[in-house]
Amino acid sequence: MKIDNAKFIKGLVESDEILFDGRKQIAFIGRSNVGKSSIINALTNNKKLAITSSTPGRTQQINVFLINNDFYLIDLPGYGYAKSSKSGRKRIQELINWYLFESKTEIKFVVLLIDANIGPTNDDLDMLQNLVETKKNIIIVANKIDKIKKSLVQKQINHIRDIVGPHTIIPFSAEKKQGIDELISILLA
Repeated sequence: MKIDNAKFIKGLVESDEILFDGRKQIAFIGRSNVGKSSIINALTNNKKLAITSSTPGRTQQINVFLINNDFYLIDLPGYGYAKSSKSGRKRIQELINWYLFESKTEIKFVVLLIDANIGPTNDDLDMLQNLVETKKNIIIVANKIDKIKKSLVQKQINHIRDIVGPHTIIPFSAEKKQGIDELISILLA
């Protein structure tokens, strides 16, 4: 199976009936600027679907994309640093927490993005712990492997695995189109 059709539906800043329409949802979460939007664009083979930016915290709402007229990819705002006010960052964190942990939406997978070059941060580990405690189906994407010397990629993936434990980890590079087929095969299974 592959992604044949993808379109942006809407951006949400609060609960919306679309989240409860019975379609499965696959949520993408990670630190600001870890590449959530870039990965969605790579998976859908559409560079303009999700807006990307070098400015941390560009995504400040829950962006909903309809895939194959069947399910939603959910692009959540990044946690951690964002170029916004303290109250703006608090509102974003509340929105993330509501969607992932309080909303009762039907989330098939949560794709947790980690910068492969940096490895899991404390914020990443806090998010992972919350996802585990709430029994989410977690896939970890180690993004930006193209920033690591090829001979060191497997060593870094093993290091990440040692820290995060027994979760599926997919080495990924949106820029070099690595990991796309593996992630799509898991998400569409």
